[in-house]
Amino acid sequence: MAEAVRHDKTARQLRLLSDALDTGRLGPVRRLVNSLSPAEIGNLLESLPVAKRGIVWGLVDPEDDGEVLVHVGEDVRESLLAEMDPDEIIAAAETLDIDDLAELIEDLPDTVIDEVLKAMDRENRERLEQALSYPYDTAGRLMNPDVITVRADVTVDVVLRYLRLRGEIPDHTDHLFVVSRRHQYLGRVAISALLTQDPSTPINELIDDQQPAIAVDTGAGVVATQFSDHDWISAPVVDGNNILLGRITIDDVVDIIREQAEHQALGAAGLDEDEDMFSPVPRAARRRMLWLGINLLTAFLASWVIGRFEGTLEQVVALAVLMPIVASMGGVAGTQVLTLMVRGLALGQVGIGNLKALVAKEVLVALYNGVIWSFVVGIVAGLWFTDFKLGLVIGAAMMINLLNAALAGVFVPLTLKRMNIDPALAGGVVLTTFTDVVGFLSFLGLGTLVLLP
Repeated sequence: MAEAVRHDKTARQLRLLSDALDTGRLGPVRRLVNSLSPAEIGNLLESLPVAKRGIVWGLVDPEDDGEVLVHVGEDVRESLLAEMDPDEIIAAAETLDIDDLAELIEDLPDTVIDEVLKAMDRENRERLEQALSYPYDTAGRLMNPDVITVRADVTVDVVLRYLRLRGEIPDHTDHLFVVSRRHQYLGRVAISALLTQDPSTPINELIDDQQPAIAVDTGAGVVATQFSDHDWISAPVVDGNNILLGRITIDDVVDIIREQAEHQALGAAGLDEDEDMFSPVPRAARRRMLWLGINLLTAFLASWVIGRFEGTLEQVVALAVLMPIVASMGGVAGTQVLTLMVRGLALGQVGIGNLKALVAKEVLVALYNGVIWSFVVGIVAGLWFTDFKLGLVIGAAMMINLLNAALAGVFVPLTLKRMNIDPALAGGVVLTTFTDVVGFLSFLGLGTLVLLP
């Protein structure tokens, strides 16, 4: 529901922006654009053709440039950076938190990276270098080292005076983290507790030590799951010695969840979630060419299977008419299972412990649907061609292919994952091969056995 509202809002903003651009008056465009959040601006820029995108990008408030660059895909970011001079890029980078800068900096020109590093003070430069030392899509790369820590042996009054002297606290700070003298993570103290407890209360009486810290090498997907399971707003990140390194906040986790959703949706079609909707035609064509080629090879395999039954098709033309039905039903059924499996694997919900039950459930679903639709298609085919043997053949073939689709939908993504191949990207092509080949083979094979003398 929330995603649908967001899409409607984007469509409305895009329509208003396009109308304003068509008038040729940039004042209303500037006001409209800068009334939006950086994330909304980024979403709109991704929705605009290249020419209009350049105009709108030039009207964005320079103070928002850095945040907008973080909220667009890599292809769009590359095109926006190409329109900025080095001073503008450096100024945009200086407005970002360390975790956001770590995401952006590798896309900057080398000469600009040097200037960005020189413009930073020593502490922030060391923090950035530390963040970049961790692998992409891990807690270390996601975390922000800007974190407020307190000691267990002080009182609430001491902490409150420290916060007033500090003057401001980082965004999404719902807890302060308690550390030892060696900076090891001990627990957390809620801001609400500090505001409601007696000022003389020792911090060690308020420590919540139930929230586990996140290991610095934890994968981004696991981090997102932990936040979702525990409704965290922020979480501490530690190294192997339990030394507090930083924290991850909910805004970063929302970005992870959105990226995962886009990856699953686009990966099923063999597309990259970072691809620019308005990327140059040659680049877009090259990116899609690989999967079209793979799909063509699998189509030739299915055609080869059909060719093995050329004599049967010449004698029973009805088989050629009905043949696509079997493959299509298997493809749809398999895709339904594949989608659930890819989602389950992404959320960590599929494993050895529940695989047997999952396979049993999908086989029963296939049998249930197979009985119903095989009967329906068998009757229709029998009446259509006045040959109930033909109806029996297509009904049996459909039952076989629906069972095949269920098993392929479960085991294809599991096998691809074990081979370190992304099932969201490759699963659809492999699954279609199984359902087409088995569908044609079962239908034409049974047709040969039952219908030919």
